[in-house]
Amino acid sequence: MTNTNWKDSLQSEEAFNDFIINYFKDHKQLNGNYETPSYYEYYTVTLNSKKGLVITLISSVNPAVNTDAPTIPFKDVETISVEEFRQLILHKKFADMHTSLADVFQTVAGVPGSTN
Repeated sequence: MTNTNWKDSLQSEEAFNDFIINYFKDHKQLNGNYETPSYYEYYTVTLNSKKGLVITLISSVNPAVNTDAPTIPFKDVETISVEEFRQLILHKKFADMHTSLADVFQTVAGVPGSTN
């Protein structure tokens, strides 16, 4: 699938829903991450037929260099309907036609440094 297929499907609720269903039939889940020397964030997106899109986010602050301080990752699970996700995308107005669906999930999730 090309990067523009998902954008073309945004024109209707039904087309976008079909695109998302087909995407997750082929990929099962979408993984992404964001890391800096002091912070990391990993996310996984899956499709649940009853709940919609399930976004699992694990984040933590990396310990300072040369310290033995443990870090405890924070896990958050959010659900959003496919239509709610489509509306978020429409309101974000992604200008770059080369933006991938993974980039969109990253931006909608509010990951720092992501494409706006």
